[in-house]
Amino acid sequence: MSNEANHIHLALSGMSCASCVKKIETALQAVDGVTQASVNFADHSAIVTGTVKAESLIKAVQGVGYDAVSATADDLSEQEALEQHYLRTTFYRMLVAFLVGIPIFADALIYSFIPSLTDPYGQITWFAIGVIVLGMIYYSAGHMYKSAVKAFAARSANMDTLITIGTFAAWLYSMGVVIFLKHLPHLAQHLYFDTAALVLAFINMGQFLETRARGQTSQAIKQLIGLQAKTARVIRDNKEIDIAIEHVMLGDLIRIRPGDKIPVDGALTDGDSYVDESMITGEPSPVKKTIDDDVVAGTLNKTGTFIFKATRVGKDTALSHIIDMVRQAQNSKPSIGRLADKISSVFVPIVLIIAVITAMAWFNLGPNPNVIYTLVTTMTVLLIACPCALGLGTPLAVMVGVGKAATAGILIRNGDALQTAGQLTTVVLDKTGTITAGNPQLMEIVAANNHTHQDILQLAGSIETGSEHPLAQAILAAANEVQAALLPCSDFTAIEGHGVQAKINNDTILLGNQKLMLDNNIDIHSVAESARQFAAQGHTPIYLARNQQFIALLTVADPIKADSKSAIAKLQSLGIKVAMLTGDNKATAAAVAKQVGVDQYFAELLPHDKLSQIEALQQQGEIVGMVGDGINDAPALAKANVGFAIGTGTDVAIESSDVTLIRGTLHGIADAIAVSRATIKNIKQNLFGAFLYNALGIPVAAGVLYPFIGVLLSPIIASAAMAMSSVTVVSNANRLRFFKLGTRE
Repeated sequence: MSNEANHIHLALSGMSCASCVKKIETALQAVDGVTQASVNFADHSAIVTGTVKAESLIKAVQGVGYDAVSATADDLSEQEALEQHYLRTTFYRMLVAFLVGIPIFADALIYSFIPSLTDPYGQITWFAIGVIVLGMIYYSAGHMYKSAVKAFAARSANMDTLITIGTFAAWLYSMGVVIFLKHLPHLAQHLYFDTAALVLAFINMGQFLETRARGQTSQAIKQLIGLQAKTARVIRDNKEIDIAIEHVMLGDLIRIRPGDKIPVDGALTDGDSYVDESMITGEPSPVKKTIDDDVVAGTLNKTGTFIFKATRVGKDTALSHIIDMVRQAQNSKPSIGRLADKISSVFVPIVLIIAVITAMAWFNLGPNPNVIYTLVTTMTVLLIACPCALGLGTPLAVMVGVGKAATAGILIRNGDALQTAGQLTTVVLDKTGTITAGNPQLMEIVAANNHTHQDILQLAGSIETGSEHPLAQAILAAANEVQAALLPCSDFTAIEGHGVQAKINNDTILLGNQKLMLDNNIDIHSVAESARQFAAQGHTPIYLARNQQFIALLTVADPIKADSKSAIAKLQSLGIKVAMLTGDNKATAAAVAKQVGVDQYFAELLPHDKLSQIEALQQQGEIVGMVGDGINDAPALAKANVGFAIGTGTDVAIESSDVTLIRGTLHGIADAIAVSRATIKNIKQNLFGAFLYNALGIPVAAGVLYPFIGVLLSPIIASAAMAMSSVTVVSNANRLRFFKLGTRE
């Protein structure tokens, strides 16, 4: 087996309530090779990380009384099949329970057409009805009874335990009355066959409605999966053939026609077109694609036709990574959800204790017939308790919130990031590639000692060959534009935060900032005023020297993104302070800060200085979000309370972050904060409603109102209320699907 950890997705069945979550997670985490296991009660799934086989995990789940099948992250077919089967089965269970319960209930309440127990054939008739009800219990609640027995065998309890005790007690007591009628006082001759039937009818109805509504919460992931093409037109042996997407290999040439979905990631080799990337990035305008431009699986070709070379296939495509990321985030739990899980895990035992106390109180202190009052109140306590609402409140809202963000091009990695994003007090922005476009251009050259621009660009371009720094790329592009003959370098050294040094034709060449020149005692006073003026315009001064002699001043400018200013203003309108960090000089930083309106800026920073600034802000009590796109931003991104990576940036920055903004626009930060606040508000509403329901419902069910106003809650009403509490939580979570993200300027 490979030692590389992977993510295994399981579709679960047999979960009845939130207390099941802890049991399955514990079983999965006990399997050798598992490093992390997260169970989502909302969509009955689990994601397990580790070096382990799916078969071992399935066996572990089955060992604690549940079932599971392996389901890939980008394939919901297994889970949907289980869900559809469960929906159909639950509907028929509900229907049978209603068909049995309603006539018995109507006989007692509206019109008596069944012989009474005291009639000549009454006992036989009601005994037959009892057998019919037992058959109904076997069909409509057999799975619950089996689950309760398995839980008992494992020395635990779940929601099915409460339902089993309540409904079987009603049936058993009623059969006792039918069989031992002559030995019971008249006041104790009550039958509860209709109660057992209607309770199960309402419970199944609640589960049916809950499951159907719950399926709507996974619309975002279904939409992402739906973006995947099924086939690709591949060019092999000079022939175009349509093959299944899973058979596409790296290096294949693929033909794309107008209206086609891009099947895998790749780069254009022939032709051009406009591609609609809105389904991935949220950006509505089609993007022009020409030779060497990248295309992404799941996007839609609009007008032209082109050929591209496959560079990432299967699970390596950007779309597959996005789907996997969203699924993992949806299964993660924010801290508020973990608290609810802890409460849910002990909820059922607490309810059982309350039921016992209720039974003892009514049996010893209640009025006659005390047995009847004991049965009714105990059964009602067992049936009204609902850990499901507690357990559903958080994962459903997280699923919808993470999915909503994903459709807007915002990938949230985990539940804690989702929760913390809405609490940010300060957002710190890197400058290059974050506030600016990350596409610097050479603007000015100020030469010394009659050096020509061609000579300057030849030296500067030669020393920057191979560098991935945006400023280096600008100089190299300018050198290539004038067709400067680049020279070989030796002894190349990158001096962090200063620049670069190398030997060209045995000459020592230095290229970098003012600090590099001063550290090497190079006189640059002749261009000091020019450098200040350029920096005030937002240009970055770069100095070139040869053998300790200053040669030229080059300036590079990186245009500010069109929407940076409005995005920063939006953050400030939310009450969030905005700061800028940059390795650039103070004058350039000041110019950019002034143009976009940030509150404060810190310039001439090395990577560890950025990390120190984040720590300093946190020590001042700020909850900090860091936004960056480069390798040098990774430490600060990891240290921040929430790290935001611009999706157009480096893989290292993206891996170090909590949130990835695929579109590369700072408006995504405000959107992520808005989604966070809406989601956490929804979670709090769900949990408050669930706590309030149980805090009020259980005492009323236990009969606290009876001494004052003579009112007892019916077990039938209690079961209907229990079912509807879960449906209410699901419906409230689904409201997030209609949450509108902010408009763009």
